[in-house]
Amino acid sequence: MSWGIELWDQFDNLEKHTQWGIDILEKYIKFVKERTEIELSYAKQLRNLSKKYQPKKNSKEEEEYRYTACQAFLATLNEMNDYAGQHELISENMTSQIIVELVRYVQELKQERKSHFHDGRKAQQHIEMCWKQLESSKRRFERDCKEADRAQQYFEKMDADINVTKADVEKARQQAQTRHQMAEDSKTDYSSILQKFNHEQHEYYHTHVPNIFQKIQEMEERRIVRMGESVKTYAELDRQVIPIIGKCLDEIVKAAESIDPKNDSQLVVEAYKSGFEPPGDIEFEDYTQPMKRTVSDNSLSNSRGEGKSELKFGGKSKGKLWPFIKKNKLMSLLTSPHQPPPPPPASASPSAVPNGPQSPKQQKEPLSHRFNEFMTSKPKIHCFRSLKRGLSLKLGATPEDFSNLPPEQRRKKLQQKVDELNKEIQKEMDQRDAITKMKDVYLKNPQMGDPTSLDHKLAEVSQNIDKLRLETQKFEAWLAEVEGRLPARSDQARRQSGMYEAQNAPSVNNCAQDRESPDGSYTEEQSQESEVKVLATDFDDEFDDEEPLPAIGTCKALYTFEGQNEGTISVVEGETLYVIEEDKGDGWTRIRRNEDEEGYVPTSYVEVYLDKNAKGAKTYI
Repeated sequence: MSWGIELWDQFDNLEKHTQWGIDILEKYIKFVKERTEIELSYAKQLRNLSKKYQPKKNSKEEEEYRYTACQAFLATLNEMNDYAGQHELISENMTSQIIVELVRYVQELKQERKSHFHDGRKAQQHIEMCWKQLESSKRRFERDCKEADRAQQYFEKMDADINVTKADVEKARQQAQTRHQMAEDSKTDYSSILQKFNHEQHEYYHTHVPNIFQKIQEMEERRIVRMGESVKTYAELDRQVIPIIGKCLDEIVKAAESIDPKNDSQLVVEAYKSGFEPPGDIEFEDYTQPMKRTVSDNSLSNSRGEGKSELKFGGKSKGKLWPFIKKNKLMSLLTSPHQPPPPPPASASPSAVPNGPQSPKQQKEPLSHRFNEFMTSKPKIHCFRSLKRGLSLKLGATPEDFSNLPPEQRRKKLQQKVDELNKEIQKEMDQRDAITKMKDVYLKNPQMGDPTSLDHKLAEVSQNIDKLRLETQKFEAWLAEVEGRLPARSDQARRQSGMYEAQNAPSVNNCAQDRESPDGSYTEEQSQESEVKVLATDFDDEFDDEEPLPAIGTCKALYTFEGQNEGTISVVEGETLYVIEEDKGDGWTRIRRNEDEEGYVPTSYVEVYLDKNAKGAKTYI
């Protein structure tokens, strides 16, 4: 099958067909190009997706990826990066092996096609020119033959006419002979040109056109083969990345199979374990019996001349939360006198009875009533060190020794801090060794540098090492305390013990044993019956950074009052002072003389003038 034989007369159709073949090839190139753009876009979106869900450095998310389930998710994200890389590889290979090659081939194909059809048109023009020469010679021969016939007929007519002269007849005869000769010459030319045309036409249809069409056919077949190879390459490039993609998917499956729920559960325990023991049973509290009083020098006073009572918490009080309440409310409950105020003196000189006798109509209010009021209005606090830690937490300040954390979490934080300090020490020691070696080199080769120039740097590094070691020892001591290698109570706790315990008294609940929930809340801890003895002044020292209460009015002392009990203040008749807390119904009003002197006086001893706009007033000093 040859286009030159079968399609010898389809020159124009072959020209259209070959142009269509090139258009198809260019369309395929465009398709592959768009596919590469899709692959790049897909790879970019995969990478952005993976990056979007990657854990942020030095964040809480990074800690969450300790769990095997999260690690499997992280492995999936990492494999998605490799997966995206394979799609980028597909795009690159298709661009280099298909698009670039086909674009170059199309340019060559267009040049080859143009050359073949140029040769075809040239042969076609040649045969058309031969045909025109043949037609021209044929028309000339025909014309000359007709002229010769007319000349012969004219001669015969003249020859038959007796009236015509002999000269005219001779002239007609010569004219006829001339025309006949011209006809013969035209015949000879026509015959020659016809033979030549037939030869050229035979060559055209049996040699030139078949050769040209055969080349065009071969060109078209090469285009088809090249396109087939490109389609095959297209598939192979996809197939080449399948093993890598398969490995990515295998790694994802492997990561999924490595998920260990037991290990994750253990990590949860390590992350949130407080180290406290669960609370025991709550004992029955018999409210039908009055709470027993004991006399102690460190308890809150209920009378002037008698010993000071202390509150004993009977039984094991369990499970009550201790919120971080404000100092002012706490102090108003704990430091106000826990007895009815004395009545105003009946005599003209109230100073004669400094504090006045107890009203016979008023029964003494036991200290337990004050604490019961506090217990019912706010959850109970059995350890004021816990309160202080709670307040510091509320203010956003983290203690250096992580004492705000439960024991187990505190141990982990301290261990982490010790490890970090040890790494810093090792880094500084390496730097010191390097400086020392450099100094030795300078000593051996003075031309390289001055060894004394390194002394300052060496001293600075040594000083840093000493500081870091002291810091490490401090944290190791705290760590040892938590782990039980040192006594449970630190020096600071012993210094504060006067705030919580009375000397030579039964042991009280140790604040180091407070149960702290993971969110920072504190509960009471299981223990034997203990006594809490709190000195208001010592407790106030823990909150000396609190702002004083604003004044809500003024008052004028009607009588002289000598405040001898804890929490009271002495006033002189006629003295004007600031009111900072109204009478809460217990007969006492809290007043202030200056910044450092405030306390309670009997409400009946003063005349109070409240400021209606004092709610937002600033503190009077």
